[in-house]
Amino acid sequence: MSEFFPQIPVIPYKGDCACDPLSFHYYNPDEIILGKPMKDHLRFAMAWWHTLCAEGSDMFGPGTADKSFGVCKNDFMAHAKAKADAGFELMQKLGIGYFCFHDADIVDEADTLAETNRRLDEITDYIKEKMDKTGIKCLWGTCNLFSHKRFMGGAGTSPSADIFAYAAAKVKKAIELTVKLGGTGYVFWGGREGYETLLNTDMGLELSNMARLMRMAIDYARSIGFAGDFYIEPKPKEPSKHQYDTDVATACNFLRAYGLIDDVKMNIESNHATLAAHTFQHELRTASVNGVFGSIDANQGDLLLGWDTDQFPSDVFDATYCMLEVLKAGGFTNGGLNFDAKTRRMSYTLEDLAHGFITGMDTFALGLRKAAKIIEDGRLDAFVDERYASWKSGIGADIMDGKAGLKELEAYSLKKEPDLPMSGKQELLEGMINRIMFG
Repeated sequence: MSEFFPQIPVIPYKGDCACDPLSFHYYNPDEIILGKPMKDHLRFAMAWWHTLCAEGSDMFGPGTADKSFGVCKNDFMAHAKAKADAGFELMQKLGIGYFCFHDADIVDEADTLAETNRRLDEITDYIKEKMDKTGIKCLWGTCNLFSHKRFMGGAGTSPSADIFAYAAAKVKKAIELTVKLGGTGYVFWGGREGYETLLNTDMGLELSNMARLMRMAIDYARSIGFAGDFYIEPKPKEPSKHQYDTDVATACNFLRAYGLIDDVKMNIESNHATLAAHTFQHELRTASVNGVFGSIDANQGDLLLGWDTDQFPSDVFDATYCMLEVLKAGGFTNGGLNFDAKTRRMSYTLEDLAHGFITGMDTFALGLRKAAKIIEDGRLDAFVDERYASWKSGIGADIMDGKAGLKELEAYSLKKEPDLPMSGKQELLEGMINRIMFG
């Protein structure tokens, strides 16, 4: 079999002094960080859709990148197998151990559900063979319920019961494929589960139906032996003006309201946090304190643009703060860092794709190293402990233990005027982080 990336060798780790652009400068997979190999901390995954399908199109023009992989796209199965061959070649050369997929990514949808399912069975047989030969695993699967025009008004939230039923059938198949490929996660991404105007929307029905579909999916998956995690991937807008899973806090509220909070975690994307007017760090911390931290879509957005640009991550500060949250949350269980990222429209060669992954993997490797240094340094945690020390004894401990109510707190305050709180020292801490990272 001919190579799809003949110009790309197996990418080695050469260290931060190396000048070779086709090498890792910071990602050293076997390097031990806080007692665990770097590759196990990061659990990198390739997103099938951007890597093997996205051609660089935008609202003003068609694609610039050739993702035919030498096969006529009208020969659906041949093209699907060529994409798989290219994907596994690239993952092996980059040392990426996992992939993620939508059903529609791995083979084009047919005119009928039955034929689509037949194609999916055939291509997943092929993918499974490649997984067995290479040791590469499936991180998670999901279902495309947003591209086809039938889903213009949503899938689980569609005003049409027939479309809801069709969506449920697609979810059933996608779960079966995820189990077949050994995936340890299944993602619910509500690309069009939202609304454009409330003038034509029954919000209560749509929310309850979205919960119904999720409950059906969870129950069915467990019945066929799926033991992995379910994830919601929050996003505030685009393509819908207002999506029901706007951010982590909103998604948690939805899960609690419909009795799903014990069944579903979060797959958090950096660029979606940007669109929700949050930092990536905020969304990760919110998930952690609510007990729903699960997996990550690793990319970055452009703060000057109001849409999902899905750029390969290169911001070391963002990656450091991300990995600080991941480490403090105990690390990944079934999740990982999936590169939901694509090269820019003017970066249209397959070599550009490799450089995107190298940059993204190096960025998170460096972020992991720096996050570990911050933890090992200890000063940040010590400062936070000191700032909240009043809750560990005296009136603070009484409040925490439920020994003090409003009457007791009034009596306490009548006897003691409070001092100002301890200085937050944000400027000092930011400087300290800089010195830990670059000193």
